[in-house]
Amino acid sequence: MAPPIKRKRPIKKAKTRCTGKSFWLLLSLFLFFVVAIGLFKFRDGLLYYLGFTTDNAVELSAEERKLADIRIYEVLHKHDEKAIGFDVSEYQSEIDWENTYNIDESFELSFVFIRATAGTNKLDKRFKANWKGAHDRQLICGAYHYYRPNENSIAQADNFIKNVQLKKGDLPPVLDIEKLPKTQSIDSLKVGLRRWLKRVETHYKVRPIIYSGESYYTDFLKKEFKDYPLWIANYNFWRNDLESDWLFWQFTEKGQIQGIQGMVDVNVFNGSKNRLMLKCIQ
Repeated sequence: MAPPIKRKRPIKKAKTRCTGKSFWLLLSLFLFFVVAIGLFKFRDGLLYYLGFTTDNAVELSAEERKLADIRIYEVLHKHDEKAIGFDVSEYQSEIDWENTYNIDESFELSFVFIRATAGTNKLDKRFKANWKGAHDRQLICGAYHYYRPNENSIAQADNFIKNVQLKKGDLPPVLDIEKLPKTQSIDSLKVGLRRWLKRVETHYKVRPIIYSGESYYTDFLKKEFKDYPLWIANYNFWRNDLESDWLFWQFTEKGQIQGIQGMVDVNVFNGSKNRLMLKCIQ
């Protein structure tokens, strides 16, 4: 009788799995590095806020105001060698121009853009007062037109020309385009914008600046209007730098400036104040 065959027991493979303890350890390390990077990125803003708080929050919650202040300080601190400015319209009501010297007593204000006109017949209610007050304050001044896509472009240009007298030392005129047309195609809109720009350039003998949101400009205008100076609005919390082709960057609408009620847009010029003066009408 043959001896019984001994069967080998199957070798059990060791199971490799992440235990609950190691999972939470890895997650904790990941979160630690994320927080550390965030603190490092906004370290100046956080240190600034810890030493200074504002009680001027009008439309934002305390937490929103805190984040806005950190964001504003961080951007301005990074670009403190560049010229800083703001823009206003009738929505800021009456402005005490004698007090509009800086933001948070740390960053000097060098320039301002003032809304002059909108559409074919709108004159900003505060334009004349703001224009005089800003010049008396010796700010570098620019005027802008809010373009209404569904109204005649030449009539809009004439509205701006009729109401705005630019002189040596002023910034070039600005075309503010933010809305898409409701009654015409994008191609027709571009024709109208080109007509406005050419008519205004012919009158003032200086190339106008185009203002728009970054997405709007990239999607609809960049290809045909890249030869015009650019003023871009981008409020992305994580953006700290200007693109090389941006002449101005409107980086927040939540600024607070002494002498102005409520919040205001804040802008960075892509260069020093001396360079900004070279961009003015000569």
